[in-house]
Amino acid sequence: MQIFGQNLSRRELEARLGSIENVIGVRRIELQEGQQAGVEMAHVRTGAGLSYYVNLSRALDIGLTEFCGTPISWQSVNGETHPSYFEPEGTGWLRSAAGGLLMSCGLTQVGAPCEDQGEKLGIHGRIHHLPASQIAAEAHWRGEKYQMRVSGVINENRIFGENIKLTREIISYLGENRIIIQDRIENVGFQSTPHMVLYHFNFGFPLMSEKTQIHFPSKRVVPREPDLPIQGYDQYQVPEIDYPERVYYHQDLELCDEKHACVEIDNPQFPVGIGKGSFPLKVRLRWETSWLDRLIQWKMPGAGVYALGVEPSNCFVGGRVAERERGSLQMIEPGERRDYGLEIIIE
Repeated sequence: MQIFGQNLSRRELEARLGSIENVIGVRRIELQEGQQAGVEMAHVRTGAGLSYYVNLSRALDIGLTEFCGTPISWQSVNGETHPSYFEPEGTGWLRSAAGGLLMSCGLTQVGAPCEDQGEKLGIHGRIHHLPASQIAAEAHWRGEKYQMRVSGVINENRIFGENIKLTREIISYLGENRIIIQDRIENVGFQSTPHMVLYHFNFGFPLMSEKTQIHFPSKRVVPREPDLPIQGYDQYQVPEIDYPERVYYHQDLELCDEKHACVEIDNPQFPVGIGKGSFPLKVRLRWETSWLDRLIQWKMPGAGVYALGVEPSNCFVGGRVAERERGSLQMIEPGERRDYGLEIIIE
């Protein structure tokens, strides 16, 4: 394996260490102050520059993510607020959405608040604010490969309603700058249920700058609002006060292999440390399109926000009622399960 510029076997690495956690591993922590008090996290380090936090209190979503000590993810003004502060009505989700590398949206509602068949639905559903159970945060050798794995189960359910189970695994390996996300979503209830899911990946400063280029796999780009300009959707810029968010639907996706689509973010001068120089960095998001055949972009370089959202999904963001009226609302049947696979790769 490659680690710190050397090609070492397992035993050669072990001979250089007291504990393997000197360079890699998984460690559970609990936050203790303010609205973050009680939030449980798992901190993962791969020994190749990649470090990230998995939020055990929030669906195993991924928080702050760094490469060589420099953030690539975006953190919202809310920070890692405890999910007990969640306000599900209307746009209350915006008061406690954490940001981080990944916020899960769904699993029965995504997008704008709406009323669907008499049910009032808030923005982006409940899953981002639901804690995991059956949690495992473990690290161990698999032959010559050292695996770090965080897994758990998240249930979105209610009496006389949906009964959906998300089983999530997040996996990384020693010496690799890669995060593997493996989700299984099952309808363990006995009624057909609306199924909307969106993976809200968030990238921020200093990865995002006026020099950053974004490469999308789409043949066609459609703005959510008809009067929204298309020009510049694949570029970034300096922060702008009162910048109105821009949302784009990327359509007719070209695959980067037999079953995956990819988005690449290129920064030609990614900084490391303070005054330590910079180098070109590429962050690639790769996902299976069998169930996630849509791609949504949230461009928000507004001052005090400054984020790029890249969002593989199975729906648009007009809300469930709009999806139903369009005839594109997906349903997950009793006993049905769907597998979703995504990766973040840093090069």
